[in-house]
Amino acid sequence: MQTIHLKDDFIKLGQALKAAGLVESGVDAKYAVQDGLVRVNGEVDTRRGRKLVPGDEFTYDGETVRISD
Repeated sequence: MQTIHLKDDFIKLGQALKAAGLVESGVDAKYAVQDGLVRVNGEVDTRRGRKLVPGDEFTYDGETVRISD
């Protein structure tokens, strides 16, 4: 499991996918989220702008990433 350490109060889902290296671009993140391929805290979320805060986890393509402060 990867961990993303926040510099601010939150990170948006699309940005987190890129930061974790799971997608190459914002466009790739957009389509992954829109197509329902990303789960946030165990549930499918289709909002690329979803704000993730410490304690949240998301899963994409078999990889789980935890958000921490």
